[in-house]
Amino acid sequence: MLDDASVKIASFKALFDNMIFLSTLLSLCGAQVLKGIIHILNGYRKRKRELVEVLVWRTGGMPSSHAAVVSSLCTSIAFVEGISSNLFVFSFWFALVVLRDAMGVRLSTGLLAKGLNNLGRQVSEKTGLNFHPVKEIQGHTPMEVVIGGLLGIFIATGLHLF
Repeated sequence: MLDDASVKIASFKALFDNMIFLSTLLSLCGAQVLKGIIHILNGYRKRKRELVEVLVWRTGGMPSSHAAVVSSLCTSIAFVEGISSNLFVFSFWFALVVLRDAMGVRLSTGLLAKGLNNLGRQVSEKTGLNFHPVKEIQGHTPMEVVIGGLLGIFIATGLHLF
């Protein structure tokens, strides 16, 4: 009889044997590592904490990890389930929504927040009132989304063909 620990280990192993899961995980990690490398190459060597934040948490920037994950997910499902499967159709439309959101809504919201923060700082300087800035959510430019999408497609294709 199997105990709970062996069932959990077997489930965890099965997850990492799943090519769809692996390709999306590698695409996410690959995009974040590239984002960190680009961050360093652009001269942002101020603090190690900032680099860790870029690698682990910060949104926005080149390449889009959102785009990498959903394009890898969709490509992997195409290889595993086929393009005529309901799962592929779902993942395709899901990917389009995420990609559109990454470069549309999120980018617009971030620009709006930046403008609001600039206005708030100016008013605060003139009036002496305290201003607490809102979070500036970083969206993606179309190029960042395209590069992220291509990265995800290449990683998924590489895993499935090699």
